[in-house]
Amino acid sequence: MAYRGEVWASLFGRLVEVLARIAIWSAVFTGKPSVDGVSLSDMITYSLIAGTVLGAWEPGYLINEVGKAVKTGDVAVHLLKPFHYPLYLFAVQLGNLGFSLIALVLPVIAVIGMIYGIQPPASVAHAMLFLAFWLLSFSVFFLLATTIGLLSFWIMDASSLEWFLQGIMSFLSGSIVPLWFFPSALASIARFLPFAWISYYPAAVYLGKLDLFDAGLMLVVGMGWALVLAGAVGLLWSRARHRIVVQGG
Repeated sequence: MAYRGEVWASLFGRLVEVLARIAIWSAVFTGKPSVDGVSLSDMITYSLIAGTVLGAWEPGYLINEVGKAVKTGDVAVHLLKPFHYPLYLFAVQLGNLGFSLIALVLPVIAVIGMIYGIQPPASVAHAMLFLAFWLLSFSVFFLLATTIGLLSFWIMDASSLEWFLQGIMSFLSGSIVPLWFFPSALASIARFLPFAWISYYPAAVYLGKLDLFDAGLMLVVGMGWALVLAGAVGLLWSRARHRIVVQGG
């Protein structure tokens, strides 16, 4: 019963968050058909995608899971099991994602769609690319969160790391404000940081704000970032595992 209440609270909180974003953008667009070529309808759909569809994954659980395992020593147990610890975390996160999609994302999409309507993808090709970016978004998120989580082996306090990643991710990913509204100097930098592939690029591709060539190019660049982050996770886990063995678990 308590668990059911927690789910309802999470659903209500997610819905209120998206409605608040839409209310803010509605105020910004009052009396204006568009701002910098972006319509209110664009921003409603962007808020739904960035705040709900791409917001289904949160770094807090993953970072705290690693931090807790380090503090309790449970992480040493994973060395005895026939699987790679980061892959175990990936499987757990996939399970959490599946639950979030069913219990949180789909209901919010249904409610927002009934109230405001939702723009369809710019084209069939953009829809297919969006699915690819969505998978890449999850991968980049997971790798970033796992990288920060593994630092718990040296920093020990995972909560500070969680707040750091959550703050910088919310800002630089374009989750709250799209990068096309950023000052040009900041936007030119943020567009090439890995955070942009978590929210901005998937939503921009869905809305057709990137043509197919640029979308394909950014997909390749994002895959490059995923490989770099995967290398960082592998290196950190190797060092952490050596640290566990040397200290005797």
